[in-house]
Amino acid sequence: MTPATMLSTILRAAGSTRPYADSLPLSLEQIPVPTPRAGEVLVRIERASLCHSDLSVIDGSRVRPLPMALGHEAAGTVGAVGDGVNDVAVGDRVVLVFVPSCGDCRACRAGRPALCHRGAEANGAGDLLHGPAVLTTESGERINHHLGVSAFSQYAVVARESVVVVDQDVPFDIAAMFGCAALTGIGAVLNTGALAPGQSVIVFGLGAVGLMAVMAAAQVAGTTVIAIDPLPEKRALALRCGADQVGSPDQAAQLVLEHAGDGVDLAVEAVGSARVMEAGLALLTRGGALVSVGLPHPEQTITTQALQFAGLGRRLLGSYMGDSVPSRDIPVYLQLWRDGRLPVELLHTDTRPLADLNESLDALVAGDVVRRLFVMHAE
Repeated sequence: MTPATMLSTILRAAGSTRPYADSLPLSLEQIPVPTPRAGEVLVRIERASLCHSDLSVIDGSRVRPLPMALGHEAAGTVGAVGDGVNDVAVGDRVVLVFVPSCGDCRACRAGRPALCHRGAEANGAGDLLHGPAVLTTESGERINHHLGVSAFSQYAVVARESVVVVDQDVPFDIAAMFGCAALTGIGAVLNTGALAPGQSVIVFGLGAVGLMAVMAAAQVAGTTVIAIDPLPEKRALALRCGADQVGSPDQAAQLVLEHAGDGVDLAVEAVGSARVMEAGLALLTRGGALVSVGLPHPEQTITTQALQFAGLGRRLLGSYMGDSVPSRDIPVYLQLWRDGRLPVELLHTDTRPLADLNESLDALVAGDVVRRLFVMHAE
């Protein structure tokens, strides 16, 4: 039975100073459990992951309406459905997706639901796809939704379009990482970058998204996969994820020269840095592509030689949520995991209670965790 109230993690002001374990930007609050409206579902959150996209709201580099209940990468169990929801049932195990696609806007009609116009508008406003925010404090103060999910809570009401049903035997620890990291990292390589057999790829930034990109590249026959990160432990993890060569940022150019000749066919920038984007463009072969999946601060700009695009046929491609179609891609990626070809469990650093979120932000900034998962309920 669903309780009347739940614990939810609320951000009330952006730009807190580090260490976050001292400034405590996130507060755990008891708020009412909302009821799903038409087209919506209530999900009991079982696992949620901490991601740099959460951090970007906390540090102010991604401006969002506050107060906001954070969290966008999660898995859970359907607890109730609203009117008109006939293809999801109570008890279904679901992965939550941070872009709800309306199915009828320009992007959706073009087969690019990750860029849904209505979904982006709702996410930017802190609303849900089918109506305004349903989260409030017990006194009635509006609480905004984070990317249509707000997963750092014991329950979440989301649009039907924000969930993908998965098999009951998929562990929540695994399922939770497929809603953001897998869609973004794997999609950047297979969808946006369209890596072909025998090509070469370099991945900058070996957090969860970058490591998912490494795993995806390793699935393509005959590829050469180079992985770059300043932290030795992340480079070691990249080798376990399928990288052929690893190195620090200072070693990137030499590794490309030795293992990809005059440049790589595909570079994936998963750092969120304009400087890294510039470096990646410079390492492309003729006709190569740089796929940008990181989230640089809005004030960052890139400076690069304009002639390289027409003169060398190079491409700079933005990739939001890996240009994924979640209902199509998540089952495919889960099958790769079942087949032992996508070892996403390597990215699971540890599991903590929701109360450890503030100090976990510091661990994420320091690179001490790849994917820290949180439990919402006593087990």
